[in-house]
Amino acid sequence: MRVLFATISEKTHMYSMVPLAWALTTAGHEVRVASSPALTDAITRTGLTAAPVGTDHRMHDGFAAHQDLVARIYDARKRDDRTEARALYRTLHTLLENEATDWSEPSRERETWDSVLTKYRVGVEHMYRVYNDGMVDELVELARAWQPDLVVWTPLTYAAPVAARVVGAAHARLLWSVDIYAAMRGVFLALKEQQPPERREDPLADWLTGHLARHGSDFAEEVTTGQWTVDQTPGSVQLPLDVHRVPMRYAPYNGPSVDPAWVREPPARPRVFFTPGHSSAAVIGASYMPVQEILDAVDGLDIEFVAALPARETDAVLRVPDNTRVVDFVPLHTLVPSCSALLHHGGFGGWSAALLHGVPQFLLPVRFSDLWTKATLLDAQGGGAYLHASEVTAETLRAGLTRLLEDPSYRSGAARLRREMLAAPTPNDLVRTLEELTAASRGAGS
Repeated sequence: MRVLFATISEKTHMYSMVPLAWALTTAGHEVRVASSPALTDAITRTGLTAAPVGTDHRMHDGFAAHQDLVARIYDARKRDDRTEARALYRTLHTLLENEATDWSEPSRERETWDSVLTKYRVGVEHMYRVYNDGMVDELVELARAWQPDLVVWTPLTYAAPVAARVVGAAHARLLWSVDIYAAMRGVFLALKEQQPPERREDPLADWLTGHLARHGSDFAEEVTTGQWTVDQTPGSVQLPLDVHRVPMRYAPYNGPSVDPAWVREPPARPRVFFTPGHSSAAVIGASYMPVQEILDAVDGLDIEFVAALPARETDAVLRVPDNTRVVDFVPLHTLVPSCSALLHHGGFGGWSAALLHGVPQFLLPVRFSDLWTKATLLDAQGGGAYLHASEVTAETLRAGLTRLLEDPSYRSGAARLRREMLAAPTPNDLVRTLEELTAASRGAGS
């Protein structure tokens, strides 16, 4: 069969698709990966075949306003003014959380109709349209010309289910996240049903209906969450979802990588890996974590601390403890198995690598995307701990990290989550299931 993978032009989103795309390729299926032109080189470096469509999005332009704040943060850090740096970081956290319109932890108890309606209005206008409007028409043209049997798409890539429905292809989401998107959709629809007819506005459906109508098709709710969802997150740390969930074991892909020789040396002391998130730092212009305070917090601890820092972060570091190794990048799947703990912001790569290898996690999230939700779910399952990024000081982090390393319950919780992840089908194992689901689902929208 022909399988079209589609993603918005974000490299980390595309990386989450690579193992399944190669599993289908090696099983004998034809595979293409569609995205905006800016992602073409990254796709071809995976060995997969790229299909550039449309124009590049301008989503990252929205973070340009933060550049003055980011410059002030680095200036304060280089002057070692912790009070000012801490205050500026908190301002950055607030900006990020306000822009995200807080999609974390969606629930009927927490939300009101006005709150979810506002979130969808903002989401459609300032995120979904920005990511998708420039690629949807050419993606439909590609689908009409190539006639895929199955379209696999990442969350936020709504152009893909539009194209699939227009040509009658089966389609499925491939999650790189805790599924705040389906959870919020469920809350929205439940609250919508409680409104009088004149108040049942649906910005997401209205926007998608416009695209579908231009191409001779109509809206169905499956366009918002897929005919089924391939989920790489263990069920116990996933939100309860009213979707057809198809579990798949996470298989790491970090892009072109080199295994450093020092990683293969068994650590003499507990090894703790810290990453503030290279992809988020590239978008915002800085990590939103107080890196110097984190380094100061581990000074003197009987651990081997490995900090993978983007270049700009490294330039602003004033003190590196004797127990710390600073690197620019190391492939997560090579280092995490030797670690006793992983300290990070909650990104998909670090989160999944730690789950796969049974490593306790200390998360330092903000309420942005699914980061906060990951932290609370992991904490509830005993696989890690968390602090809001604004609460991080040398004292709070040192105490929390020490507790994570010394309390055996965290290792037990992480081991249980690893067993749950390993019980899920691998990408290769899943191929037959996808073939069967595709055969049963094709033609639903034609």
